[in-house]
Amino acid sequence: MQTLLIIAIAMAAGLLLSRLMKILNLPNVTGYLIAGVLIGPYVFKLVSAEQIKDLKLVTSTALGFIAFSIGGEFKLQFLKKLGAQIIIITVAQAAVTVLLVILALRFMPGEHSLPRALLLGAIAAATAPAATLLVVRQYKARGPVTDTLLPVTAFDDAIGLMIFSVCLALAIAFSSGKGVTVGSVLLEPLREIGLSLLTGGVMGAVLAVSMRFFRSNANRLSLMLASVFACVALSEKWELSSLLTCMMLGCVFANMRRDSVRVLEIIDGWTPALFMLFFVFSGAELDFSILTTVGLIGVVYLIARSIGKYTGSWLGAAMSKSDKNVKKYLGITLLPQAGVAIGMAQMVAASPELPAALASQVVTVALFATLVYELIGPLLTKMALKKAGEIEEANLGRRSPLANLARLLRRSAPVK
Repeated sequence: MQTLLIIAIAMAAGLLLSRLMKILNLPNVTGYLIAGVLIGPYVFKLVSAEQIKDLKLVTSTALGFIAFSIGGEFKLQFLKKLGAQIIIITVAQAAVTVLLVILALRFMPGEHSLPRALLLGAIAAATAPAATLLVVRQYKARGPVTDTLLPVTAFDDAIGLMIFSVCLALAIAFSSGKGVTVGSVLLEPLREIGLSLLTGGVMGAVLAVSMRFFRSNANRLSLMLASVFACVALSEKWELSSLLTCMMLGCVFANMRRDSVRVLEIIDGWTPALFMLFFVFSGAELDFSILTTVGLIGVVYLIARSIGKYTGSWLGAAMSKSDKNVKKYLGITLLPQAGVAIGMAQMVAASPELPAALASQVVTVALFATLVYELIGPLLTKMALKKAGEIEEANLGRRSPLANLARLLRRSAPVK
């Protein structure tokens, strides 16, 4: 009963803060993270650190559904339409960002500097397609930058997940003191990636075939839920990457079913509450006492990742001879970071092979960066698309945050 009460408190706090974010024209995910910070063990202490650990099942399951949704976007027809331009830009910006963050953090003071740099470098590759898509839809953006931005953000997370699997294995090898071997550097990551993709592929094929025998939305929803639950459980049991497993589950299913888009929409009505809990509980783990020791690391991470995203996308756009506005503005639109990055941080926290202090630092920096990026990222995306001439003035005619707040205060003022 206490667990149910904690979940109820988390959902109530998330809903209240999402209402405030709507008034301020900020993404809901920002409100969820702030809600978690407020109810967590370091502010109002409505939820203890032990209770959050007991609810890891919620965050692990939500992470599986996030990866499943990403995989559902990767149809073969879609990949063919991406073309060399999108692939070059995506790989270039991801590689430059990871390398720059690793180099920037490698010689920062503190224990486990190399494993920490590897983990944060891998997390830096991830972007937030949901936040970006929200801005594009809200302001009805159209043009070369928008057409490049959407597939890059989707493809980028898939690459980021693979980079993360390799960097996590390397970080465990370095931090454990066992030394780096061919097995730990190459064979173990390849085993994890290969088996994760194989498991997800088999489960995706089973899910696609099973859909032939069930027609109602309720039964198809149950099948998808069971498949994601199974992939998360098998990944835990076999020490695989649940992110890659569930992403492959969605990818194979989407390519084997012609009606996959309509079927996947069924699950969209079930996951918002789960995602809310995921972000609220993630925010609750933000330990402000650690920020005093990793504050400089967090600032360096923000600067290095921002430079890496902009420089890498500019380099990729130049190599692929993209439109001049793509070279100039795409990097700015790739700054938002949320779900997948937090998911990677949660995997670090759940890795028993990593020292607790190292995992805590990585999680704190990742959540701190997410809060910053979710506050400024969508605003920068809007600014870049406007500068590129892809947002019409007619679509900007919305109230400012201050106007919304003033309007709310007028409504709540007592009638004389």
